[in-house]
Amino acid sequence: MRSSDQVIDLIIDIAKQKHISITELSKRVGMAKSGVSRYFNKTRKFPLSRTAAFADALGVRPDYLINDDEVDLGPVTDFVKVPVIGKIACGSPITAQENIESYIEVPRDAAHRNVIYLEAKGHSMEPTIPDGSLVLINLQPTVENGEIAAVLMNDQEDATLKKVKKQGNSLVLYPLNPDYDVIVPEKDDNVRILGKAVQVTLNL
Repeated sequence: MRSSDQVIDLIIDIAKQKHISITELSKRVGMAKSGVSRYFNKTRKFPLSRTAAFADALGVRPDYLINDDEVDLGPVTDFVKVPVIGKIACGSPITAQENIESYIEVPRDAAHRNVIYLEAKGHSMEPTIPDGSLVLINLQPTVENGEIAAVLMNDQEDATLKKVKKQGNSLVLYPLNPDYDVIVPEKDDNVRILGKAVQVTLNL
């Protein structure tokens, strides 16, 4: 598996081969040109969660960018691969590691540019989100009051999936299962919204 720097080096090479300018690439991935430029000159680390969007923009498979044993670019199909990133806790938070465990193919027209899958673990969000289900997360820094979000806690190491309600300047995390307690983060807790839950996929 390639490192973040190796992935961006490969993105640069492919863009050159296909004569895709930074301006054009920025439009395709829905980012400001300055943001892509920072990835290219490595003043900002390239997040692997954006791999699928850049692969789609370049017309290659995401696993070609990530895996160093891939040998061909492969054709663009009517499906895109959305990365499954670590696991997310529904209950007691567990450590969420930003490692791509696998990919799930979804129809191209159904995939947003900046989405990932996270695996739910625990029972606090049942019956809406069962243990072991895959939750499609639209990566965004804020959600509306009462929406379900993936939330990173404590220096972005712990993740949990909860309904988010705002109380003043604080976020309160509510389970859907009444058998579980509401989480009221302490002042010292570093709480950040990772993204909004937009779809749940169940394995039968």
